[in-house]
Amino acid sequence: MIDNAYQRLLDGYLRSNHRKKVDIIDKAYRFARLAHEGIRRRSGEPYIMHPIAVATIVSQEIGLGSTSICAALLHDVVEDTDYTIEDIEAQFGKKIAQIVDGLTKISGGIFGDLASVQAENFRKLLLTMSDDIRVVLIKMADRLHNMRTLQSMPPQKQYKIAGETLYIYAPLAHRLGLFAIKTELEDLSFKHEHPDAYARIEQQLALSEAKRNELFARFSAPIRERLDRMGLSYEFRARIKSCYSIWKKMETKHIPFEEVYDLYAARIVFECDHEADEKRICWNIYSEITDLYRLHPDRVRDWISTPKANGYRALHITVMGPDGNWVEVQIRSRHMDDIAERGFAAHWKYKIGEGEEESELAAWLQTIEDILKNPEPNALDFLDTIKLNLFASEIVVFTPKGETITLPKDASVLDMAFMLHTELGTHCIAGKVNHKLVPMSHRLASGDQVEVLTSHSQQPKPEWDKFLVTAKGKTRLRSALKHSRRVIIDRGERRLQTLLAEHNVEPTSEVMSRIISAEHAQNKEDLYYMIGNDEIALSDQLLKGIRPQQGNMFTRLLRNPFGGKTRKPDSKPQSTRDNDDTAPGTPGKVDTKQVYVLQSQDGVSNYTVASCCHPIPGDDVVGYVNERGEVIVHKLDCPTAMRLKSVDGGRLVQTRWDTSSARFPATIHVEGIDRLGILQEIIYIISTNMAINMRALNIRADQGVFKCDLNVLIADVNVVTNLCKRLKRVKGVNTATRTNS
Repeated sequence: MIDNAYQRLLDGYLRSNHRKKVDIIDKAYRFARLAHEGIRRRSGEPYIMHPIAVATIVSQEIGLGSTSICAALLHDVVEDTDYTIEDIEAQFGKKIAQIVDGLTKISGGIFGDLASVQAENFRKLLLTMSDDIRVVLIKMADRLHNMRTLQSMPPQKQYKIAGETLYIYAPLAHRLGLFAIKTELEDLSFKHEHPDAYARIEQQLALSEAKRNELFARFSAPIRERLDRMGLSYEFRARIKSCYSIWKKMETKHIPFEEVYDLYAARIVFECDHEADEKRICWNIYSEITDLYRLHPDRVRDWISTPKANGYRALHITVMGPDGNWVEVQIRSRHMDDIAERGFAAHWKYKIGEGEEESELAAWLQTIEDILKNPEPNALDFLDTIKLNLFASEIVVFTPKGETITLPKDASVLDMAFMLHTELGTHCIAGKVNHKLVPMSHRLASGDQVEVLTSHSQQPKPEWDKFLVTAKGKTRLRSALKHSRRVIIDRGERRLQTLLAEHNVEPTSEVMSRIISAEHAQNKEDLYYMIGNDEIALSDQLLKGIRPQQGNMFTRLLRNPFGGKTRKPDSKPQSTRDNDDTAPGTPGKVDTKQVYVLQSQDGVSNYTVASCCHPIPGDDVVGYVNERGEVIVHKLDCPTAMRLKSVDGGRLVQTRWDTSSARFPATIHVEGIDRLGILQEIIYIISTNMAINMRALNIRADQGVFKCDLNVLIADVNVVTNLCKRLKRVKGVNTATRTNS
């Protein structure tokens, strides 16, 4: 099995354009196999199968060469065996050792009590990018294989790894232009978090396949005739929307599967020997298609003239298909297609041997370096700041001299100022957009010409943060505010120390953790700043309940999470290794395969329902154990839960509802055409027909259209689904959906 897997890796490499350095790959394989001998993964297979699989992804799915393949084969050797980086360098040279060292640094490390291991790992991942982009590409391959084999992990780890993947790695893959990997990571995360919804969409896609194929055949036939007449060598295929994308659209727009009309997009990939001809051929194809079908003028995307920051180039148009629905057509050359699927790594396909970092990536790497220069970045702040720029849609604006600047969508004049220079940002007072005076908070649109106006008397202010969307802007503002913030932090620390001394309270880490949690601060500095800035009043109330409590829920969870006899800690053989690539020892980790049962008796519950998403029985949920030991229940797809999964996964517990007698609040949003008696019918269905307890009703009608929010008490999600179906049958009702409010 091992030899066959290695042979498949070699066969794929020998078919590539890279220099054939088989000897060093073979040497790395034998070295790694010997180092991991006798070790097995949690799934039971020999551990060496994991490095071989990662190297195969690196070679055949990303398109890198021998240096990257060797580093992938060796990526776990230093972390998991007695070999050192010096041993790797002596055997394989400085470059391979440097990449392996970068990958090892991402996985290891010791952090403070309040730091998130996952967020710190991500920060390290980006730190390595400025040294060699191949580190992050190999890390992507490692995460992809871990996701492909995630079923062997216990449920809580599946939640943590899937949540972290969806929150961090899929957006990063998108930003690096690794579209195929980004799509697979999203689908695998979705499959593990919502297995029933995933299976349902897969089944519906299979059932509708024949109809889709027939529609695409009718749509593509006349276009193929035109392309053949042009004498092009091309590939014309339908690209099906991913299960995750379909589900997101259904959830966002509150529509059933049958109403997702853009299930597929058409893609034309043509062969072109000369890069100079690509743009002309794309626009010739555009001309032929728009002669046949009606064009949607607002949905033409020209990423040939202005490529995306991740290197993506293509011409997208949307036309009216034969069934009356809009169809997106993506037009690109084979070279463009490779870059779209593999990102910057595709450039290596068109070179002989290993290449250097690509120039298109330099600007983004510079942004990362700017952020990392901040000597004390809070891990969680850093994660959120970076994520702002990972998935952002882009706009292109012009300086007064006509130079182009690429910014995220919704960027402000202040973002533009900080993008150009820190001094411009800190002294910005306003801007001129297309020669009209606008405030610094003005949101820019693609094509705007922007002039930044400054004044030496202007000083940066904390409230500017809400005007900024770029990571660079937020980081530079934070740095500018640092000095004034430090003064306030020192003042707050002195005030708190005085208060604690007056009450003879020792400022232990546990006491500080309780105050931080009670005041909803993120860390000590945040707490001191809030006190120093008079956002928190210093009083005896602040110290109420901060003394350690014996046997709180969190302690009990760690000792015996699910009742009954106290279990012994799980013993794990030394020869078994997880495929989880985050560092061990997350504070407060609850590592058990059992399920925490959510119970409610006589109005007293052993859990708290999260106010951000209001889960009810039947929803896919996850429990989060907070600093006070309370289990907070979130929907799996709640944005807050996604953040918790990625930054504090060790506190997650798998949960199961057992609340047969309890009732839960839910809000139903109803829209439709107003008519006499419609409200009476709605109330009759809820209160009389279905015997549901209605707590509040808010209805508004405007020009013949009504909107209504109903607050009801229900037992589980099935009752809500049933109620929405019944309400949709009422004449005039257009939509009836559950909301999180």
